[in-house]
Amino acid sequence: MTSYLNIANRIPNTSVEGPGLRYALWVQGCDIGCHGCCNQELLPFVRREVMSSSEITFEIEQARAIYGIEGVTFLGGEPTYQASGLAEVAVSCQLLGLSVMVFTGFRLEQLRQRNLPGVDQLLRNTDIVVDGPFVAARRDTRRNWVGSENQYFHYLTNRYEASIETFSEDRSAVEIRIGLNDRLEINGFPFISDLQPASQLNDA
Repeated sequence: MTSYLNIANRIPNTSVEGPGLRYALWVQGCDIGCHGCCNQELLPFVRREVMSSSEITFEIEQARAIYGIEGVTFLGGEPTYQASGLAEVAVSCQLLGLSVMVFTGFRLEQLRQRNLPGVDQLLRNTDIVVDGPFVAARRDTRRNWVGSENQYFHYLTNRYEASIETFSEDRSAVEIRIGLNDRLEINGFPFISDLQPASQLNDA
């Protein structure tokens, strides 16, 4: 059975959304309500681009062949609201030898208690979970990829070590792209108060 996902954006090769070169996928929709969330456009539960898990998997296979990615990262929005489809993608990624990283605004223990469809399978096929809501008053300028100090890395496999959290990554690293619709897209960690582009995709 193939699931469908409501996708806000995806980048086939990024170096600022997790360890190594990665395929990054942002899902649409989140109601956690983190004050200061930089992905405001990704919060409403509206239809964006609907894709099947097999279509996304095919794109990831292409990204591996063309760019040599080492893994995929799921962000949002809130990825666990679409866990069933992402779990199917994660299973395929593991079979391809690619690592899986998930950012969620929920705590890991909350996810396991809430019993959302597909979450267990997604977690079984995930290497790293970064959990917790973004808290603007607790900005983290020390660790890679996280937005605030209350967010935690959970290593669900032995593929990565905790040293990746601070190892040789530029916390100010960003990637800037001009989309097909001529919109400026920024992903990464600018942390510049006066930088508010029309479309900024960062970690939730």
